[in-house]
Amino acid sequence: MSEAVAIIPARGGSKGVARKNLQRVGGVSLVARAVAAARRSAAIGRIVVTTDDPDIAAVAAEWGAEVVERPADLAGDEATSEGALLHALDELERRGIDVGVVAFLQATSPFIDADALTDAVHLVRSRRRDSVFSAALTYGFLWEKGVGGAATAVNHDLEFRPRRQDREPHYLETGAFYVMRAAGFRAARHRFFGSVGIAEVPARTAIEIDTADELELARAIAPLVDRAEPIAVDAVVTDFDGVHTDDTVRVDQHGVESVVVSRADGMGVGLLRAAGIPVLILSTEANPVVTARARKLGVEVVQAAADKATVLRAWADAHGVVLSRIAYLGNDVNDLPCLDLVGWPVAVPDAHPAVLSAARAVLDRPGGAGAVRDLADRVLAGRDAASLLLVAPHPTSPQEAS
Repeated sequence: MSEAVAIIPARGGSKGVARKNLQRVGGVSLVARAVAAARRSAAIGRIVVTTDDPDIAAVAAEWGAEVVERPADLAGDEATSEGALLHALDELERRGIDVGVVAFLQATSPFIDADALTDAVHLVRSRRRDSVFSAALTYGFLWEKGVGGAATAVNHDLEFRPRRQDREPHYLETGAFYVMRAAGFRAARHRFFGSVGIAEVPARTAIEIDTADELELARAIAPLVDRAEPIAVDAVVTDFDGVHTDDTVRVDQHGVESVVVSRADGMGVGLLRAAGIPVLILSTEANPVVTARARKLGVEVVQAAADKATVLRAWADAHGVVLSRIAYLGNDVNDLPCLDLVGWPVAVPDAHPAVLSAARAVLDRPGGAGAVRDLADRVLAGRDAASLLLVAPHPTSPQEAS
């Protein structure tokens, strides 16, 4: 039987935002977000990223996508998405893959609705539509500028202003995804052909990232749009000050420093170790109290790490853990390089604003008051959820929505 394949074009170059497809929103790179959205769709059987960039290819593979190497002539500023899709389909055919439905996902749309994508695939698979695209409902009055800048009404009579409830809605193409019969697309060489349908998505997901301002807007609204996910990882790495502590230190008259830690955190680390999840404390400073706490917890510690990201990479390699399967818990700007490396950047609630912006998850408990236990509970719950998915029945197919 032919497959429904998601193809994600993600070239390395970008004019508006440098290395755009590797920029992070909600703690996850744009290309990884697109791969994750396709994986959440019950109707997608295979995910392919077509790219000319080795870094993007590495991220795509790490998140579970196959990679098609895109030639340079299809990766320049003048290249079209259709050209990249057709090349990818040809390559998949050479690999012996029979593509019946192609879902074209754009990584520049960070909030792809997986349920709507599933609906669209079923519409095309059932032959009720040849091409389906994501769109958001709008009641907006549209205008265009004519000769000399004079405004002309497009979708309404400027002399008649009906109430919203009395107006017919229109649909705004979001650019998030286009689902097509593969054979029809190859014949038309365009994403719209035959009977075209609409997959309605929430307006809050309609943002496309082409500028730095749009990237910042997407980062700002990500906590409001993204669904809460279980933190399914294979290792946990934490900072110390501000994470295991409240970021304060007591100094006695002899200059001896001490900190306050949470017994709940100790229990959380113990539960992680019992589950076979390695834990590392990674600190920029060197302090005997950190050594003592790590010894008490029975975990590895690296101190005086001026380049924490390099240390983290080396530790992950030594333990055979991929970066996308690591949760890193931080609180301040010196944690940002590590947060940008891992699949699960996590912040304490009183973290620096830049850290909160970089986080995929923000904990409920602050540093020194159970933050590590909070993360441990979520990681263990994520492991349990992953186990259930292995035995859960396949979801039923959604009904036609448009």
